[in-house]
Amino acid sequence: MKPDSRQPPTATYRLQLQPDFPFAAAERAVPRLARLGVSHLHLSPLLEAVPGSTHGYDVVDHTAVRAELGGEDGLRSLARTARAHGLGLIADIVPNHMALPAAGRPGGPLWHVLRDGPASPYARWFDIDWAEHGGKVLLPVLAAPLGDELARLAAADGVLRYGDHALPLRPGTERLPLPELLDAQWYRLAWWRLARTELNYRRFFTVSELIAVRVEDPEVFAATHATILRLLREGVLDGLRVDHPDGLADPPGYLRRLRDATGGRWTVVEKILAGDERLPADWPVAGTTGYDALRHLDGLFTDPAGLGELTTAYLAFTGCPPDRGGDWPATVRRAAHRVIGHELAAEAERLVRTAVRLCETSHHLRDHAPWALRTALCEILVRLPVYRPYATAGRPAAPGDAALLDEAARGARTAFAVPGEARAVELIRDAALGRLGDGPDQRDFCARFAQTASALRAKSVEDTAFYRYAPLLSATEVGGTPDRPAVAPEEFHAFCARAQRDRPHGGTVLSTHDTKRSADARARIAALSEHPARWARLMDRLMDRLWSGSPAPDPHLAWTAWQNAFGLGDPDAARLVPAVLKSAREAALLTTWTEPDAAYEAAVEEFVTTGPCGAAGREALAAFEEEAGVAIRANTLGAALLHLTMPGVPDVYMGTEGAYRALVDPDNRSVPPFPDEPDESGEAGDGLSAEKLRLTRAALGVRREHPEWFGEEGSYVPLYAEGVAAGHAVAFARAGGVVAVATRLARRLADAGGWRGTVLELPGGHAWRDVLTGGEWRGRVTVAELLGSGPVALLVARP
Repeated sequence: MKPDSRQPPTATYRLQLQPDFPFAAAERAVPRLARLGVSHLHLSPLLEAVPGSTHGYDVVDHTAVRAELGGEDGLRSLARTARAHGLGLIADIVPNHMALPAAGRPGGPLWHVLRDGPASPYARWFDIDWAEHGGKVLLPVLAAPLGDELARLAAADGVLRYGDHALPLRPGTERLPLPELLDAQWYRLAWWRLARTELNYRRFFTVSELIAVRVEDPEVFAATHATILRLLREGVLDGLRVDHPDGLADPPGYLRRLRDATGGRWTVVEKILAGDERLPADWPVAGTTGYDALRHLDGLFTDPAGLGELTTAYLAFTGCPPDRGGDWPATVRRAAHRVIGHELAAEAERLVRTAVRLCETSHHLRDHAPWALRTALCEILVRLPVYRPYATAGRPAAPGDAALLDEAARGARTAFAVPGEARAVELIRDAALGRLGDGPDQRDFCARFAQTASALRAKSVEDTAFYRYAPLLSATEVGGTPDRPAVAPEEFHAFCARAQRDRPHGGTVLSTHDTKRSADARARIAALSEHPARWARLMDRLMDRLWSGSPAPDPHLAWTAWQNAFGLGDPDAARLVPAVLKSAREAALLTTWTEPDAAYEAAVEEFVTTGPCGAAGREALAAFEEEAGVAIRANTLGAALLHLTMPGVPDVYMGTEGAYRALVDPDNRSVPPFPDEPDESGEAGDGLSAEKLRLTRAALGVRREHPEWFGEEGSYVPLYAEGVAAGHAVAFARAGGVVAVATRLARRLADAGGWRGTVLELPGGHAWRDVLTGGEWRGRVTVAELLGSGPVALLVARP
């Protein structure tokens, strides 16, 4: 049955396309995924990318489907097979940036800009500050200073080659001697270390190889989206996921243009909401990709009391100072100061230069020293509690954005000793809110401030503070609040009710290619919040036993390594060592990506290999797993069930229909083995993985058979148990047709004596059948009986 391209998905299945898993491999998986019960395949970026890319977010050509994946013919073949099995296709698109030219991929807009300079018709595609570096684009691609790399440069056939890079030569310069040839180009090759302070183009976060694209320009939008829009019109694609909208100059304007161009196809955006932040109501999209749902799901299975005990044990074990992992707000603030003054120094200086020009436009704005503007800028940026504001120069700012900037400005003033100099804070605040007019510099500052704010938030929180503050690693997830991760059932129900009311077709996720750990790894780690004292004793015992033989380089790293090992379940040095090394580099306390400490990193590898991955470590973790098994099972199955039945469109990451324990990328981007399907009897084997697979197939089957229960015409009704253990049950009904029930904090429940007469009133007055066990129930039932076979129940109304 061919799916209706105008209807939202009932559930999607994310496939991480790469050379080792191209369109043909996805096509072979179609029959199995159709039987699983999803309505659409969700494809990672499919346009031409850097050769060998395992993710596809480094687009080099917007006009072609990636040849390494099978090209457009391969995509169309996948689409035909998918449609023959009743499945549609959702594509991930990358409007914010593209990659620098790679060897073997000459041509394209950036190629023309590098060849022809600011006069190129493509110069408008990119945010390049041509006033810097003598009108040249700084390209920080050299492994060492230019003088040391001259021998590795070669010019021939109109191309300058260096390693994997192929760059165009300015016409008429081909025959010049190399020194003169280099000076004659519209770009300046430079040592990669200069990017931090000297870069003069906007990039994706701190990745200099990815140059940002100005899709706010209608011509640029049309050119970069033509292929995707054609594939939508021709029925190859059905909907879109938009990567990193916060990097754009005008996210709502872009999304309105995208909606008009697609005819309103189902679209979700990778917008990371911080805390209680809401997706702007005027964004014409179905919703976010679902990290806000992830935070609420994970929080249900985190014990707040146990987390407090665990945090006390963590502080005693690690001895972390408040601003280096001991206190969350202090850790975030210190990390933000480091990132804005180090990794994003070039972006900050670009804003300072623009602010200086703004001061020159009016006598009322003059006499602010560059140092004061820089201080005001940085102090405001590090205090923003969300990714960015959405102001437009010359227009009134939204009250929420104004309040955020006002609060940040109040704190920023404390950085100044002289009140008169602190007036620079008001200038920066007003420029960021678009209050200084709508001239070119005003528009530039307003947009670039917001773009820099989003990069700062991502790099300082997700990529730094998350690795420094580590009492419970399951809480350090994208969109998370590590200092208060626990979510009460009432808060979860309020979130779901709001989602059903405002954006019933928004995305929900538990695992993605960007999560720090997969859902099942987090479910295991979250169980530690129910066993804080036991875990603390285990850490002390393990470290006492191992310290003399394989000492940890530092206690903070030991704490995180053991938790990661427990999350992985079967500690494998080939997977755990890279993940722990990455966490140490991202934390940037004792080693970094750009200033690595080789001796420290060697000690990390030795410790992880002989400690958590050694025989004694594995044995100890296995014993603890048996102790925590009740909580692990309840967390794993409970999160999976609620994810698949709550409001929104669930996205199942490849391989996660069964047990899937993965750490941070690249570990979570490799092609996993798909879980075994049920045999002819309908059984999928024993164990937690098989149990999760049966649950996933059952829940997706209900969604597919009854989409009306889960869409905008449906409803969400919280159900509350009654009795001494009522807080351990999370239950809700959807449109009167299905009821989901999950156990939370199962270890605490068992230690307190179980359900002890707690009851749940099933709605409707009719019979309900548990599709997982076949049991039938009606009216007021004891939770102990309802969940006698497991920690979850999925009930469907009997006619």
